[in-house]
Amino acid sequence: MQWYVVASFLTVLTSSQGILTTLSQSNGGYKYDYATVPFLAEVFKLIVSSMMLWKECQASPPPKITTDWRSVRLYPIPSVIYLIHNNVQFATLTYVDTSTYQIMGNLKIVTTGILFRLFLRRKLSNLQWMAIVLLAIGTTTSQVKGCGETSCESLFSSPIQGYMLGVLSACLSALAGVYTEFLMKKNNDSLYWQNIQLYTFGAIFNMAKLATDDFRSGFENGPWWRRLFNGYSVTTWLVVLNLGSTGLLVSWLMKYADNIVKVYSTSMAMLLTMLVSAYIFHFKPTLQLFLGIVICMMSLHMYFAPPTVLVDLPLTAKASPESLDEASATRRTAS
Repeated sequence: MQWYVVASFLTVLTSSQGILTTLSQSNGGYKYDYATVPFLAEVFKLIVSSMMLWKECQASPPPKITTDWRSVRLYPIPSVIYLIHNNVQFATLTYVDTSTYQIMGNLKIVTTGILFRLFLRRKLSNLQWMAIVLLAIGTTTSQVKGCGETSCESLFSSPIQGYMLGVLSACLSALAGVYTEFLMKKNNDSLYWQNIQLYTFGAIFNMAKLATDDFRSGFENGPWWRRLFNGYSVTTWLVVLNLGSTGLLVSWLMKYADNIVKVYSTSMAMLLTMLVSAYIFHFKPTLQLFLGIVICMMSLHMYFAPPTVLVDLPLTAKASPESLDEASATRRTAS
């Protein structure tokens, strides 16, 4: 399967994720425990990956599976990074408002490119660096409200701790993605075996979070496994399937494409979500949204198009008679 097909599916699924989550609410809140959704998504990914690995093992030759502990012990690290990242996100929101937080979140586009270059030793051309910066500008433009509004004024009025935590959050998000790509490409193991290792630890960490929340609340609502499916509707299950399927597509891109492709998919998904939400939830699209979409499409073309398409290279000048004589003399000397 071509990477751009998987990236397109990822864009559609990611864009529908926020919409489905909003539709799963009832009277502005959740009837279910939202913390159970990531756990069930990890279990879903684990089940699908196990079934696909079993299918691969029936074929000949069997897939490569590395069971050495020195390799397996690397797979909890992304979960640890994401756990720290989630805590940093909550800490950031204590210093900045939601609009500022969303805009600062676009820093992860640039930090992903930087870590992609530093840790994976992947060289990007000057045009590609410009495209990545344009992508960050485009997504930010689509989120900025009209000048003179309160949210626009509050963008530069938050405490310095909020901006520092925002930068840290962007770096952690990029680090988790880059490290996951490193894991997926460091050997020729089966993709589904690598997924099993990632999602096993992911399920364990999510289970630990549910148990920790129970202890903090004094088991007010009972143990987490008894309320696991409480309040679930068809839409809620669609949220779980969406989140799980998105994770499977991301792991495929990490194995066979790279982090930059994922960044573009999720950024385009954000813009697609805004457009679809304008139709479903009847809010008026802004000029900034359309400008952001145009900038992001320019960035997409600039990053993935061949350089010869982007730059008009001059035609080779016709050779002068003197140069032809020199060339023929050189050929005679060589012969």
